[in-house]
Amino acid sequence: MSKVWFVTGSSRGLGRNFVEAALSRGDKVAATARTTGSLDELVTAYGDAVLPLAMDVTDKAAVFESVQRAREHFGRLDVIVNNAGYAQIGAIEELAEQQLRDQMETNLFGAVWVVQAALPYLREQRSGHIIQLSSAAGVIAMPLGGAYHASKWALEGLNEALAGEVADFGVKVTIIEPGGFATRDGKNPDPLANGHVAQPDPAYDGLRRRLGAIAGKQPAGDPAAAAQALLKLVDSDNPPLRVLFGQGFYPMIQRAYADRLKTWDDWQDLSAQAQGTQRPAM
Repeated sequence: MSKVWFVTGSSRGLGRNFVEAALSRGDKVAATARTTGSLDELVTAYGDAVLPLAMDVTDKAAVFESVQRAREHFGRLDVIVNNAGYAQIGAIEELAEQQLRDQMETNLFGAVWVVQAALPYLREQRSGHIIQLSSAAGVIAMPLGGAYHASKWALEGLNEALAGEVADFGVKVTIIEPGGFATRDGKNPDPLANGHVAQPDPAYDGLRRRLGAIAGKQPAGDPAAAAQALLKLVDSDNPPLRVLFGQGFYPMIQRAYADRLKTWDDWQDLSAQAQGTQRPAM
């Protein structure tokens, strides 16, 4: 049976590939973007199977209205893809307050509004699959990405909690953690040149140069291949809570988790000291 999708950030990149893959196999998609002009080609190609919706995820009322329209238009919702987001770059000391707030409004709060709007319908159906696009940056962190990491780490915890809350309703949750994908002119985008960069402080120029020398140099994944992987994921009877898309960051993540476990183990004596004298339970 064909599925009905609700996808944010559908105008380009992974989101656009996700929408095209779903439509090409006969599914129906409510595709959202800030402006719907970018979706005209999809309407021409797929007609009534695609519902273009102008929506900014930071506008809570617009999100709820769009989800309701999608449900009324197609009669159900099966796959919710929280894809909209961007990366704010800058050292913690460099970040303006509004830049940090804007990052969280889009990447975190926008995703929350979509989930809250869709969940009543999914609970009523007792089925559905929420897909959260996180990032390899949601499990490891690097200098100059503090705002972006904060938003993605928050999404990781939020969706892990969500999975436990909605399991009894037959609703599944999967957090996708992509590495770098060739979403801009066939290249792995350079996060240091993405247009969301804090006012630089010369104190961090050396760090910027070192990171700039390696930024975007990892092999870029194919967005079309990622879209086909997503189709397999949403068709799975037992999808994972977390899955990496791409392999470029896997060795780094392995090292990061091994280091964390070793550090916790090395400092167990201090952890026991912090526990203090155990008191009998009352």
